Amino acid sequence: MNKPDVPDDDLIRVATLRSLGVLDTPPEERFDRLTRMARRLFGVPIALVSLVDENRQWFKSRVGLDMDEASRDTSFCGHAILGSDVFIIPNAVEDERFADNPVVVNEPHIRFYAGCPLRAPNGQKLGTLCIIDRQPRNFEKEDLEALVDLASMVEQEFSSFRLASMDELTNISNRRGFMLLAQHSLHFCVREKLSATLMFIDLDNFKPINDRFGHAEGDRALTVFADLLKSTFRDSDIVGRLGGDEFAVLLANHSKEETEKTVARLCQSLTKINQESNRGYNITFSYGVVAFDADNHRTIDALLEDGDKLMYQTKKSKK
Repeated sequence: MNKPDVPDDDLIRVATLRSLGVLDTPPEERFDRLTRMARRLFGVPIALVSLVDENRQWFKSRVGLDMDEASRDTSFCGHAILGSDVFIIPNAVEDERFADNPVVVNEPHIRFYAGCPLRAPNGQKLGTLCIIDRQPRNFEKEDLEALVDLASMVEQEFSSFRLASMDELTNISNRRGFMLLAQHSLHFCVREKLSATLMFIDLDNFKPINDRFGHAEGDRALTVFADLLKSTFRDSDIVGRLGGDEFAVLLANHSKEETEKTVARLCQSLTKINQESNRGYNITFSYGVVAFDADNHRTIDALLEDGDKLMYQTKKSKK
């Protein structure tokens, strides 16, 4: 049996999944309706909305299967999320990757499998909409297109979960989304014995921008700064707007010294933007960088509190 590989970006993938707040939630008709449609449309006994976290696949919706979750190591869906296209196994007993898999040899005796990856709005693959048969079968082009169409409907339902964790103005995580993602990332760093660093940011003199130039211009300043954060930090870094003009970035597997170098690049880029703009004001910020200490920072709140204190000291020294 071949266990599915773990993607290089699995940390951010699982963090994205957890930020939706959908794992281990009760069944919902909007998802169950789609799995029922899939079972009827393809004439299969089993259809699932399967979400893959660190160690398991958990079924947000299931029809024809009497279990809530299964091991990621034995899952077909773990293989499906490694690619972008529909993952199809016409006959599992003739495929050396799956012939001796427990879910092939034993219940539910999988023979045919087709799973379409389900993507979050940021492109990360959350799991699959999959159909399973206990008999080998072929999958025609029209079948593939229909499964993709159904999967897009599942993705639309997950988008509603995302709205609760994203900042509508800047299109980065809001406070709720940041806290969920960051707390998961810290747990991962503790388990894997990785370093982590938090950068707490507060824009300087933001209120005068709103007062003098209007709130629309203030919104533009926030958007420009958020876009710069996204382009400066790594895709695996968690960037969020905590509220108002406060931002935070959590960098996993990054030391305080490495973070300071990234901050220097951020400052250089912001200086260039200020010089090239003709807004009548400059965007500047104060910040605090704090290294994660598992003994002192039991939660992300504790880490944010220390970062806030360091940021305030910097802001106070400017005055």
